[in-house]
Amino acid sequence: MSLVARAPALRQQILRARIAAPARGVHGYKHMPFNYESKGPFGAKVAVFLAVGFTLPGFAAWYSIRKSGGNA
Repeated sequence: MSLVARAPALRQQILRARIAAPARGVHGYKHMPFNYESKGPFGAKVAVFLAVGFTLPGFAAWYSIRKSGGNA
């Protein structure tokens, strides 16, 4: 079957999928494993998490070079 012949069927299938899609977030379901309603503490926790995550590999490399007697 050619693409031209399938076009109306595909269009109808897409339209049906859009209409039948369930509304999300209507029932107050909270699927996040943390509370982000208070922006200040949440931002501080994210900043600390990211700082530790990006700093730890550099610290590990520095420690490894220092331990092996390198001049870094």
